[in-house]
Amino acid sequence: MQEYISLLRRNLDYRYLWLGNVVSLLGDWFNLIAAAELITELSNAGVAISYLFLARFLPLFAFSPLAGVLADRYDRKMLMVVSDVLRAFVVWGFLIVGITGQVWLFYLLTVAQFALSALFTPARSAVVAMVVDRKELVTANALDSFTWSTMLALGALLGGIVAAVFGAETAFVLDGFTFLLSGWLISRVVLKVQESAEGEGSQGGWLDFVDGFRYLWGRPYLLILSLIKATGSLVWGAVNVLEISFAENVFPLTIFPLAETFRIEDGGTASLGIIYVISGLGTGLGPLFMRRLLGSRPPRLILGSAIGMVLVSVGIWGLGVAPTFGLFLLATLVRTVGSGTIWVFSAVLLQIVVPDRYRGRVFAFEFAMLTLTQSISTLLAGIFQDSPMWGLNQTTVLFAGMGVLFSFGWISFYTWSKRNSMDQRVQAFWYAGD
Repeated sequence: MQEYISLLRRNLDYRYLWLGNVVSLLGDWFNLIAAAELITELSNAGVAISYLFLARFLPLFAFSPLAGVLADRYDRKMLMVVSDVLRAFVVWGFLIVGITGQVWLFYLLTVAQFALSALFTPARSAVVAMVVDRKELVTANALDSFTWSTMLALGALLGGIVAAVFGAETAFVLDGFTFLLSGWLISRVVLKVQESAEGEGSQGGWLDFVDGFRYLWGRPYLLILSLIKATGSLVWGAVNVLEISFAENVFPLTIFPLAETFRIEDGGTASLGIIYVISGLGTGLGPLFMRRLLGSRPPRLILGSAIGMVLVSVGIWGLGVAPTFGLFLLATLVRTVGSGTIWVFSAVLLQIVVPDRYRGRVFAFEFAMLTLTQSISTLLAGIFQDSPMWGLNQTTVLFAGMGVLFSFGWISFYTWSKRNSMDQRVQAFWYAGD
């Protein structure tokens, strides 16, 4: 923790960038909980919630390659500030949806918001490397990851309280102001002028995706590693939809005695906020615990990812069979320890085994596959949930079963990897010490 504090103290530009991220993430979770409440008011169909997450994920899949081109050609700080200002007005547009009840406008505004997020994200990733020394990049990225988990917990808690007590409209208003504050903080960052070596760097856009796949296709071992997140999101993506239905219809906080004491009007939103708090704790602390337990050698990272998939499967199964809200939250903790471990371990694994000149293209491919499978998972969750043959609990158990199959697959891959020869570079890291 001391190295994080030291970085924030010494590096004023990174501190502004980090504070902007803190504020923006806080607003994001306000927005998600408020959006979930609004869509459940507009439609009771489970597939409507799936469309909410499709409207959030697909713009990231579609626009991220284009955003990468813009981030390489134009002033990155200006792109981030413009994105924040425009997102503020977009989320304030949700107030109109609450008045008119137009579902199509809700989805249109969500697509616009996350298309702008797709513009913001690659620009910020590039800016981090411009304001932080190379030797401190690991520390900065680790701090960003920890901040995401912390804001998930804190933002979900505060967002749930605000939306449950004051209504979704208040949450949208506050979210808009967080974007404006984030934009102001980022505008104070001073960027260093950096020159890239001739002939190096990203080709940009969908060429990154295609070139990344072409590189990985000739190295099947690395191709499999790049799909760890994609297989995980095919399982846990459904939970984004299912947990909203559990919160609204199975475990709303209004069924508990304290709800009347605290004057909670929307128990589903309050329950969802608590679920997100537990999710933040699991995704934030899980990878730290697993790294301490397993170490950081590539074989251990693969083993950790396999264990993470097992925990995801067990956790999702627990969601489907939990008789009480307390056990539901325990299952959520188990699930998010697993998903957090998969997320962090797979990223570190690729950073270790992929040569620097190919990392951008490989990560472009990985992110595209992640958002694609997550979109598929959320859509299927809504369809199955609405089906009279399945329902909420059965759909949850179905995705847990899918996770079990992937768990066997990753455990088998880990076992095979130890017994067979690999790419020379991977093999060198494989047998390296911690």
